[in-house]
Amino acid sequence: QDFHDLRALCLSQGLLFEDTTFPAHVSSIGPSLLPEEKLWQIQWKRPTELQRNPRLIMDGVSRFDILQGEIGDCWMLAALGSLTLRKQFLENVLPRDQGFQDDYAGIFHFRFWQCGEWVDVVIDDRLPFLNGRYLSVHPRTSNEFWPSLLEKAYAKLQGSYQNLNGGYLSDALVDLTGGVQVQFSLKDPPPDLEEILKAADKSRCLMGCSTPGEARRNIELRNGIVQGHAYTITGAVKIPYKNGWKHIIRIWNPWGHGEWKGPWSDDSPQWDHVEPQYREALLRNKDDGEFWMSCKNFQEQFSWLYICNNTP
Repeated sequence: QDFHDLRALCLSQGLLFEDTTFPAHVSSIGPSLLPEEKLWQIQWKRPTELQRNPRLIMDGVSRFDILQGEIGDCWMLAALGSLTLRKQFLENVLPRDQGFQDDYAGIFHFRFWQCGEWVDVVIDDRLPFLNGRYLSVHPRTSNEFWPSLLEKAYAKLQGSYQNLNGGYLSDALVDLTGGVQVQFSLKDPPPDLEEILKAADKSRCLMGCSTPGEARRNIELRNGIVQGHAYTITGAVKIPYKNGWKHIIRIWNPWGHGEWKGPWSDDSPQWDHVEPQYREALLRNKDDGEFWMSCKNFQEQFSWLYICNNTP
């Protein structure tokens, strides 16, 4: 499907695009994502029906725009959260020649890396709702729709929304970058793990991590960490602490809330021993799903680290 030809055709006919290859139908959801009676209750709505002034992007693209919906695609959203920090990759995936203002015809397109080339995926902007709630990613700012539309394009690429329900963070990192990914087991981590993290952050690699346990059960431990879940690594720094230095790692939960409650978390006493300039630069005390933790706690709580870059 050629995005520009299809959009021009819709504009000339005064119609909104309806994608027959990924229709607003239960076949695009998948047969077993939901119980059958709920599948037939799904309604499809365009952003223009939901908001008076929908936007594709508001004030730039950020990981904090993303709030995971009912679909268990934390693996893809964790990769997407990392992508938002790396503008050089983002522009490939999210073409800027589209929006709700000029030449709006209900059609959008996104690019993913598949089998050695960038593939352009065209979608219409009808999004699935169940009982008035987003089935897909829902926007934190009610009228910003890039996360929901990009997720829909990825669902189309994978065959259905159901096929996003569980997957590998490492695959999503490659699909969004065309890069090379490497994974480290944290049960038997390399001795220079702290340096690897710091170097990867400095090299602007995409990074993610996952916790042990069964996915789809969403068991949250008392310490705030979710089992069988994928997270984004958004920073790794070495800071002066007490009389020495401390390696700490910043991690983000694609739910958009739910944070680590142990040492180096938002309200922890460790921050009282950090010089004000570092504390002000690094600590963002909000329930936004993002938190800091020590390298030692990171190795204890997480099972895998994923790093992706466009060179080995």
